[in-house]
Amino acid sequence: MSDAIVKKPWGWENRFAVTEKYLGKVIHIDRGEMLSLQYHRQKDETLLVVKGAMDLQLEDAQGRMATLRLTPGMSQRIVPGRKHRMIGVDDCEFFEVSSPEIDDVVRLEDKYGRQGTNTA
Repeated sequence: MSDAIVKKPWGWENRFAVTEKYLGKVIHIDRGEMLSLQYHRQKDETLLVVKGAMDLQLEDAQGRMATLRLTPGMSQRIVPGRKHRMIGVDDCEFFEVSSPEIDDVVRLEDKYGRQGTNTA
């Protein structure tokens, strides 16, 4: 792991590409942990699971939340404005590639008490 590792209460992320045009991360979620329920105003992202399994809670075009079980090799795009949350079913790792807005996070719920902040 490199100096780009950022520790999180749910695991860690490795920001391996931070440019003016795109952002690339490897994200690790510990089993049973979860990211905040959030959305992005501008950030457009796609996930690719490479290890373990996660439940992705994702808002559909009609505003309904659905849970998708993602396992290695599965990917999912999350467009700006869609509420979402990732939950580690197992210890899991995934690649996230996105537009470059690294601090564009609007938290709606957070089990670690981080509501209202703008850093993932």
